[in-house]
Amino acid sequence: MPDSQPQPPPPPSSSPGPADPSSLLLCGARLTDGRTVDVRLGGGHIEAVGTAGSLAAGGTRACGARVDLGGYLLLPAPAEPHAHADTALSADAEGPVPYEPRDVQRRATEAALLQLGHGATAVRAHVRVGDVQGLGALEAVLQARRALRGLAELTTVAMPRVLTGVAGADGLAVLRDAVKMGASVVGGRPDLDPDPTGYVEAVLEVASEHGCPVDLHTDAGDPARLARLAAMAGGLRPGVTLSPCGDLGRLPTEVASRTADQLAAAGVAVVCLPQGGCGGVDRRGAAPVRLLRAAGVRVAAGSGALRDVSNPVGRGDPLEAAFLLASRHGLAPEEAYDTVSGSARAVLGLPEVRVEAGFPAELLAVRGDRLAGALSLAYSRVVVHRGRVVARTSAVREYCDSAASVELGLPRQGRGEVS
Repeated sequence: MPDSQPQPPPPPSSSPGPADPSSLLLCGARLTDGRTVDVRLGGGHIEAVGTAGSLAAGGTRACGARVDLGGYLLLPAPAEPHAHADTALSADAEGPVPYEPRDVQRRATEAALLQLGHGATAVRAHVRVGDVQGLGALEAVLQARRALRGLAELTTVAMPRVLTGVAGADGLAVLRDAVKMGASVVGGRPDLDPDPTGYVEAVLEVASEHGCPVDLHTDAGDPARLARLAAMAGGLRPGVTLSPCGDLGRLPTEVASRTADQLAAAGVAVVCLPQGGCGGVDRRGAAPVRLLRAAGVRVAAGSGALRDVSNPVGRGDPLEAAFLLASRHGLAPEEAYDTVSGSARAVLGLPEVRVEAGFPAELLAVRGDRLAGALSLAYSRVVVHRGRVVARTSAVREYCDSAASVELGLPRQGRGEVS
């Protein structure tokens, strides 16, 4: 980390932007197993991983560009499985959240870029459809998706409010139109419908018609309702995800355990939100991550609210979510990071990423040499999407001269004086 290395390397020399399409060489990166390696990327995939210096030696295939990652830890890139693109960055708005399409598109784009800077090369955004906003917010987020192509993968979840009864007929029609327009996932909040079970049935029907995944918001406080949902969702492919399930942790342990077993048997995944719920400031419970994992439920972690009314200081940082799971829920750093990387990608239906030849070149380099340190102080980051550097954050920490630093030989990053 910046304050733990005597002479840390300068920031990587490459800048975000197109690299030579033939190849990109990441030099001197450290892996979580302690090895220091070179990694060659090409065609959006990892072509080769070798000991430091080996891939740049004479006689090897020429590289179009090089990035010095000495002093950086190289990881599979995170993914963000639970964002709210239509309400992001709206905390300072006066009155209701503005849903003018142009405003939604601007905020959705800015939010995705903020998350990309943190390392998330794929984002699943939940977008409200129907009611006053109709399909305007969804169209705006889809416009943002098109503008971000090549930088990050932005997918959308259509979220109607009501799907049952007379009022639900319009919502069901809008949901089908949303899928035709380009929403790749169907979802919503069944807890807000007068008939939650009917809502889930309607969502599953539309998902089955179009072969879409399902991603539902629920506090998961009603075990009987969850049991019915698990029974209905068991046969659906490509799968069902629930989030944030904060009330599940408030149930008696034996009830929560039985519910977790039912979700696991049905193949239902859970996305927890360690920084707090996204439905309001009073929903701050967290899903029982360790209990769910012990039952065999795939658990991913999302950021949720990004500076909106639910959390005006939300960061949208996957590494913060992993940090909270490690510091507050007792997960090992490797387990915590998997929830925002490997498991998050699996929930989104994305291919697995490893720092090995043949895997997608979706990578995050963080200043440091150990994963625990990276989760603690992840200031400097380099983000790779489809084999090219798409974002970079460089942080420099400096201290003024002091007798303590000289006497104890403490590491310093800056060389100039701090006034």
